[in-house]
Amino acid sequence: MKRQEMSKLKIKKDDMVLVVAGNSKDRKDQNGKYPAPHKVLKVLVEEQRAIVEGVNMVSKSAKPSAKNPQGGIVKQEAPIHISNLSLVDPKSGEPTRVAIKRTEDGKKVRIAKKSGEEIK
Repeated sequence: MKRQEMSKLKIKKDDMVLVVAGNSKDRKDQNGKYPAPHKVLKVLVEEQRAIVEGVNMVSKSAKPSAKNPQGGIVKQEAPIHISNLSLVDPKSGEPTRVAIKRTEDGKKVRIAKKSGEEIK
């Protein structure tokens, strides 16, 4: 992807996210609340994808190795597109959009649009 076409990604490693679209979409519970968020393990900037813990699981066949002497079929996370993820509001635990603002000392911080709270 060309440099000009790339947009700034607002999801980073170790963020808590909810899956809002696709086969791994999180289901709401009976009370209409959102389920537990998932942790982002890795962000693939060039492909605009992220590997999220416990989401988009695929089966891969693995040869026997020192780490896995038996070999066989291994379940692992596959990348999911950033547009299918929504950052979790630190205050309410609901999905939210993200704004980037500057502090007084000129540092950029991510802010949750729903609560106005800073995302660490």
